[in-house]
Amino acid sequence: MLNVTIWNEFIHEKEHKDIAEIYPDGIHGELARFLGTDEKLSITTATLDMEEHGLPKEVIDNTDVLIWWGHSAHDKVSDEVAQRVQEAVLKGMGLIVLHSGHLAKPFKLLLGTSCTLLWRDNDRERIWCCNPSHPIAKGIPAHFELEREEMYGEFFDIPKPDDIIFLGWFKGGEVFRSGVTFTRNRGKIFYFQPGHESFPTYHNEFIRKIIHNAVHFVSPTEKIEKLDCPNPQPLEQ
Repeated sequence: MLNVTIWNEFIHEKEHKDIAEIYPDGIHGELARFLGTDEKLSITTATLDMEEHGLPKEVIDNTDVLIWWGHSAHDKVSDEVAQRVQEAVLKGMGLIVLHSGHLAKPFKLLLGTSCTLLWRDNDRERIWCCNPSHPIAKGIPAHFELEREEMYGEFFDIPKPDDIIFLGWFKGGEVFRSGVTFTRNRGKIFYFQPGHESFPTYHNEFIRKIIHNAVHFVSPTEKIEKLDCPNPQPLEQ
C-alpha cells in the first residue's frame, strides 16, 4: 500500500463560484477521487489553511508520494514546512508538482533555480508524448488535446531534466516541456504542466492516467531516516 498525500492551497475553489462548480470538493478532492479507485493507494489530503499546512512531521514521515498544487499563495507556505518536504524527498519520498506549483517553495529548493516561465491565459493545448517507453506514458496516445488550458511557454528556468516525457504545443505557437522528471538524492520528482484551476483539466482521462502512472513511478523503493550526504554548508572565506 502506497500512502499518497495530496496538497492543495484550496483558495480559488472557495473564492470563485465558477471554479467551485468545476471542482466542488476542491482540486485535491478531485485528485483524491480518481486516485482513490486504485486499491493500492491510501489517500490523504491537506490544505494551506490547516495547522502546519496539513503537513506536520508525522504526516510527511508517513507519506510515500506527495502531490502538490499551488498557485496564489506560495509565499504563505512556511519555510519550515518547505524544508521538511525538501528533506523528505532527499530521503526518498516521491514528489509530483502540478501546474503553477512550479513556483512552490519545496520545488524551487529541490531544483535550485527560479523555475520561472512565460504564460498567458486560455489557449488550446496539444500534448505530445515524446517518450512513449517511459512508465509515466503508459497508455497515453501519441498526442491529445485540451480545448482550454493556461499557456506555459519557454524559457522554463529548470535544470536539465532526467527525462522529458511530454511536450505541450499551444495554438499561439508556443511550446513547453510539459512533463519532466528529476532525481534528487533518493527521491524522484515529476513536474506536469496542465491543470489551471479555471478549466476542467483534471476531468480529462489522459491527464488522470498520467498522474496515476506518475504516483507509481515516483514512489520510493527505499526511504532512509538520515540523509547519506547532508546539504553542504557554505565555505568560510
